[in-house]
Amino acid sequence: MAGGASFTVGDADEAMEVASAHLRHGTTSMVASLVTDEVSELERHVRVPGELVTDGVLAGVHLEGPWLSRDFCGAHEPSLLRPPSRDDVDRLLAAGGDALRMVTIAPELDGAMDAIRRVAGAGVVVGVGHTDATREQAGEAIEAGATVATHLFNQIRGLHHRRPGPIAALLEDERVSIELISDGVHVHPAMLRPAPAAAPGRIMLVTDAMGAAAADDGDYHLGPIHVQVRDGVARTPSGAIAGSTLTMAGAVRHSVASGFTLEQAVDAATRGPAVALGLTDVGRIEAGARRPGSCSTRTSRSRRSCAAARGRVERWSGTRSSSPSTRACSRPLTVITSGGSVWAHRVASRPWSSTAGPAPAPPRGGAATSTQSATA
Repeated sequence: MAGGASFTVGDADEAMEVASAHLRHGTTSMVASLVTDEVSELERHVRVPGELVTDGVLAGVHLEGPWLSRDFCGAHEPSLLRPPSRDDVDRLLAAGGDALRMVTIAPELDGAMDAIRRVAGAGVVVGVGHTDATREQAGEAIEAGATVATHLFNQIRGLHHRRPGPIAALLEDERVSIELISDGVHVHPAMLRPAPAAAPGRIMLVTDAMGAAAADDGDYHLGPIHVQVRDGVARTPSGAIAGSTLTMAGAVRHSVASGFTLEQAVDAATRGPAVALGLTDVGRIEAGARRPGSCSTRTSRSRRSCAAARGRVERWSGTRSSSPSTRACSRPLTVITSGGSVWAHRVASRPWSSTAGPAPAPPRGGAATSTQSATA
């Protein structure tokens, strides 16, 4: 979600405006997350961004719900959460088709392990999140096929010295990629700093962006939930954090300010998510990789023309390729990623203020965005 628009209304033009808003800030590839709703509504909503995946505008769709814990629902509507039945899983797998890239599931729910096996068996990435699982249940989920920790530290049972819970299981297993929302609101820098050492090469920054990303403060909707954005922070009327107003450039800046090296931050915004999501043609600069998208719906809403404007890098020579076929790639030192592109030389520090409370989200401009979703 971004630019005041959302993927959750099931409208193609609005979904294109989201992609366009992030593209204006440097995004070349993004995964669209859909928040919890009725299964029939999700069936309808997943088909619209699915068309954009087919056309090359999006890299996939992420279902964040409805198979989440009510105790860790965040900005999801609790009354719509449910255990994963076989029928519901099959319906949403069929509706998503090849466009469905990821599904988040709470492992402690009835039927969750069977659902994880079915989803992973269909070639879809499974994330563990919004969960009250034990360490053992999280480990069982990993064995069943889960390979991502959905926005770790947010809406998940916390660490405890005798009951370590799912965070420990997810961090210690080398098969699991670790999502982090690095915006100065969701996770304190003291929790961000150890992450690269705890899970080396497995960190993936995500924006968790909602409609106010690249837009103004105001009132928005996140699926069926009303959201108020004040000073760049999105909250439900009850006070729960409702996604972010972050771009990936802001996530990289805040990560560096929190103690990541620039190399760690850029890797977490590029190669990390590409590997985790199975995207083989982005996340790196080399021959055969996809170059940054050069289309924008500011001048055209044609999904076909937008997809056609994308291409592949045939030769890399500094700030741009001299190959005629890639001359449209004009951005300086662009790092291509599943989450977008990062102008690495524009990374700047932004300190956390412990006395003033959580820092507002970094400026809503810059380079990129990754998965869009709802958390707290």
